[in-house]
Amino acid sequence: MTCEFSLAHYGELLEAARQGGYRFAGFDRAPEAGDLILRHDVDLSLAAAQTMAELESELDAWSTWFLMTRSVFYNLASPEGERAIARLRELGHRVAHHAVWPHVDLDGRFDPIVAWHNPDPEYMWADIDGAASVMRAPFFDPDHYRSDSNQHWRHGCPHDAIAAGRFEWLQLLIHPEIWVFEGGTMGETMRAFLAADGEARLEALRADRIDLT
Repeated sequence: MTCEFSLAHYGELLEAARQGGYRFAGFDRAPEAGDLILRHDVDLSLAAAQTMAELESELDAWSTWFLMTRSVFYNLASPEGERAIARLRELGHRVAHHAVWPHVDLDGRFDPIVAWHNPDPEYMWADIDGAASVMRAPFFDPDHYRSDSNQHWRHGCPHDAIAAGRFEWLQLLIHPEIWVFEGGTMGETMRAFLAADGEARLEALRADRIDLT
């Protein structure tokens, strides 16, 4: 087994959770022993989010998807965005808010949970009116948290530790884009994303009756 950033290895991570005796949990209660809280910050691609969400559903897993209202890359108010939210809910996942400081745009589309996008230390652990923060107690503790940010595990791939049940409980942050699009480095993966996104935008132009000849 290779701990690469791929959908195949993500499936192995989910299977490791079963092997380690974990149950999938969310942010609606304090973590308990045996909980694996799967969290996804969707920074770039709703298509990647849906691809990963489908895989989780096939493997009887569920997670919480944090979607942006102020993304440069996607629009939740578009038909594509509305379909993505509906599909995530249909698959049994939860949808929460990936906020851009200082704006919190909570509405009926989201559970009252917030994860800040690229947070700075001065507000990362701030209170949020009317919502819980994924980076505050009881959900966050450095010993119970692992993140794949920038295609890098700070403590190494957690696959073996999860399979062995070494975490009492764990919040696991997974960015779908770096698992769905291929690349051995973050730069390669982002270029693969941009190529796919460019093709999708060409299709959107054609659907908008734009003459591309």
